[in-house]
Amino acid sequence: MFLHFMRSKIHRAKVTEANLNYVGSITIDETLMKAAAIFEGEKVQVVNNNNGERLETYVIKGKRDSGIICLNGAAARKAQVGDEIIIISYCILTEEEITSHKPKTIFVDKDNKIINN
Repeated sequence: MFLHFMRSKIHRAKVTEANLNYVGSITIDETLMKAAAIFEGEKVQVVNNNNGERLETYVIKGKRDSGIICLNGAAARKAQVGDEIIIISYCILTEEEITSHKPKTIFVDKDNKIINN
């Protein structure tokens, strides 16, 4: 049996841009991506703490250490600049893998800089 589990998350990141005229996705600072082990092109869930919206999209690598969190295309309608979001990646595990699985949570400050990892 295979089960879906959280693999990592970037917790309480601030949306820095919303670009409606882009062909979909979320752009994430490369430093945050590496810390959370999120890969370019990977499907992620985005949860907006300000309005309760949830969406799935894929990741585009943003400039390293820029703090960029940009919702693109239709996703731009789900958040405003300054909204607090959680970006979650998932994995599929066997029952045997569950006991050794350790999800990673990355906390960021108001500028999307890592405050722990």
